[in-house]
This record gives sequence, structure tokens and C-alpha cells, in this order.
Amino acid sequence: MQKLLIILFLVFSATQIFAQDATKKQGNISKSGLAVEGYDPVAYFTVGKAIEGKKDITASDAGVTYYFSSAQNRDLFKADPAKYKPQYGGWCAYAMGESGEKVEIDPGTFKIINGKLYLFYNKYFNNTLKSWNKDEPNLKKKADTNWIKFSK
Repeated sequence: MQKLLIILFLVFSATQIFAQDATKKQGNISKSGLAVEGYDPVAYFTVGKAIEGKKDITASDAGVTYYFSSAQNRDLFKADPAKYKPQYGGWCAYAMGESGEKVEIDPGTFKIINGKLYLFYNKYFNNTLKSWNKDEPNLKKKADTNWIKFSK
């Protein structure tokens, strides 16, 4: 009986590790398992700006760690993670629509569309949010289609 319990525990543990690894590979997650480069995903919605989270206020979802600027934001996230997680795994929305590629983001460059968070690349004089805004309906449709390829 004890051997059976050990085997079941090992199988369950391996399943959890593989599920977490798949989420990490799919999303824009640091090697340490941190999402949104440590920024508070709830703050985009509650205060309308990017705010760095605190290392001592965290929550995990599917093996990914999120930092929060307040315990209240952490609790909002825990109640409904899907509401606050960025679209396209936290990769640049413009790049996902334009070329179907996973491109890093600038956490300070974002847009809320229909209650969803979209993040964008903004470095070296290339603010992709500006390009996104010029053709948002088309790029969003293409990004949604392209993201399906990564989520299989």
C-alpha cells in the first residue's frame, strides 16, 4: 500500500511539473518563473498604470509567480486570475498580430481592450503600441489567430 501511495505521489508530482513547464514555455516568463517582469497585473486595471510589484506580496497561478503592489491586488488576482493575466502569454500584442512572433515587452506600455490587458514592446525608438493603434482591429484578429498556434 505504501509503495502505491509513493507511485501515485510521484506521478502526480511529475504531471504538475510538466504542466508548469508548459505554461512557462508558452508565456513571457522569466527563468525564475516571474510574470510581467515583476509588475502588478491588477494595477493596470485598478489605477490605469504600470506599477512594480513587491517581492513579498505574491501569488502563483499554473506555476507562474506574480508580484503585487498591495495585498488587496493580490487577493483580487487570486479570486479571478484569468481576468488580470495579460493576453498572448504576456508577449507583445503587436508582434503577435504582425508576424506571429513572441517578442519581449515594456511593462509600462500597455492597453486595456474590452477588459483584457495587452502589453507592447517599446524600446529603441520603436513603440509598437502606436503601430497597433493604427490598425488595431486587424492586428488583434491576427494576433488571436496566431496565439492559438502557441497554446496547442
